[in-house]
Amino acid sequence: MPGPPSDPITHALKTARTIAVVGLSNSPLRPSHGVAAYLQSHGYRVIPVNPEVDVVLGEKSYGSLLEVPERVDIVDIFRRSEFVPEVVDQALRIKAPTIWMQEGVVHEAAAEKARHAGILVVMDSCILKEHRARLA
Repeated sequence: MPGPPSDPITHALKTARTIAVVGLSNSPLRPSHGVAAYLQSHGYRVIPVNPEVDVVLGEKSYGSLLEVPERVDIVDIFRRSEFVPEVVDQALRIKAPTIWMQEGVVHEAAAEKARHAGILVVMDSCILKEHRARLA
């Protein structure tokens, strides 16, 4: 049985198919929109999670991770840090293997809880920049 990948972030980006973007805005001026559009253009299925919008980038938006009807490989968080614990709890419930907190999003206690549950946590990092640096 092979051991864990030497670079878990690259492995997560290579194997993920579906990324739920929590806090995805329908405004093209918002960073979340640009990042999600980039991810779509690189073949990922992007699922918006934002109770304030109905459709973003052609995909139905859900009010929470718990409402998403399919498997999520990466939960990408574009919410202020104080909202992270609730998102992490939902990610744990849906058994998402990776939680990604965008630049400026930091919550050590929630990250530790997720790591303790066996989830890869990337914190204070832009998924677009990491994808571009590692895979593009």
